[in-house]
Amino acid sequence: MEHSNFSKLRRDLDEAITYAGVSTAEQIVEEGLHEAQSQEILGEIMYFKAQKEIIKGNYEQAIQFLLRAIEHNQSDGAAYNDRALCLIELGADEDQVLADFDKGIEVESDYATAYHNKGWYLNQLGAHDEAILYFKKSLKLEPNRAVTYENLADAYLNLGNKQKAIEAFQKAIEVLNLRYTDIKDQIEAKIKIITDSE
Repeated sequence: MEHSNFSKLRRDLDEAITYAGVSTAEQIVEEGLHEAQSQEILGEIMYFKAQKEIIKGNYEQAIQFLLRAIEHNQSDGAAYNDRALCLIELGADEDQVLADFDKGIEVESDYATAYHNKGWYLNQLGAHDEAILYFKKSLKLEPNRAVTYENLADAYLNLGNKQKAIEAFQKAIEVLNLRYTDIKDQIEAKIKIITDSE
């Protein structure tokens, strides 16, 4: 496997965690770890070891592996992003979390997931307008990210803009992988709730 294929594995893992479920995510982690070990790429070994711990909910242990991943590859935006997510799970200070998202974006400015997750976090914090800006940056890099359209819709709903929320949900359905029929049904149900409430 070429080194560049690790980025594909990471994208597949991201999608699996979002939509496919834990067992698929675990398979991808094992594949990534096996490939990293066979090629002796320490940064990737540490990254995939961290993913194993994240799946198990061992966030403090995951952070230790992510720190080691960053030591071996300081331009690993995903490692900073994932550390931010672990810090959220551990109830860390929001400035610390945002600093990690920002560092991930700084070192890997074309990593759409970091923009998405910062947007998601800002939306949770009530900064809906700022969240929308980050979702749009994520979609500029990856126009077919269904989960980002879903979160964009949520931010619009938080601002009371039902029309833009419906448009974003419809776009999510349009780009969603066809195999995720249950997710499509859930999004359609959300659209119906919004439409019925108007």
